[in-house]
Amino acid sequence: MADDKKVKKPKKKKEDEAEAPPAEEKRPSTRESKKAKRSGSNIFSMFSQRQLSEFKEAFQMMDADKDGIIGKSDLRATFDAMGKVANERELDEMLGEATGPLNFTMLLTLFGNRMSGEADDDEVVANAFKTFDENGKIDSEKLRLQLMKFGDKFSAEEVEDAFDQMSIDSHGRIDTVKLIAMLTASAEEGEGDAA
Repeated sequence: MADDKKVKKPKKKKEDEAEAPPAEEKRPSTRESKKAKRSGSNIFSMFSQRQLSEFKEAFQMMDADKDGIIGKSDLRATFDAMGKVANERELDEMLGEATGPLNFTMLLTLFGNRMSGEADDDEVVANAFKTFDENGKIDSEKLRLQLMKFGDKFSAEEVEDAFDQMSIDSHGRIDTVKLIAMLTASAEEGEGDAA
């Protein structure tokens, strides 16, 4: 009888092995679908390593309390560091754009959503330049430094080419309204030409 039991055990293993391949076939398809979902929704894949590094640096600068989440006090401190005053409504609107806590991944998601369009909305362009606005003027040297230091960094030559298109007064200041009008008008003209 002991021999029968030994014989039966190997048979059960063979039966289990025969049943195992169909179960294994199901697993790879599940893994493949999960892998496909992950790769399709991985926000990190939208950006180069250089961009991710720059975004991380900017996030760390904005996260004043170093808790890994940008909150209202962090945004206020960021604006203060830029010499700007932001009211409660503006801060709430900014934070309201995120669908959850504004951690690094959420910040990348917001950037990704903004960058996925072919061109920025006029409102986005206007708001970007209004952050540099001081009484209707933009300090050209501050703008120059920002263009060369953050994001898709401009070279000195690229900044000069851009500044050649702008009206800069004798004090090195750019009229904010004229600059925004120039940038948004050229975008509208380009769209009109394409249509």
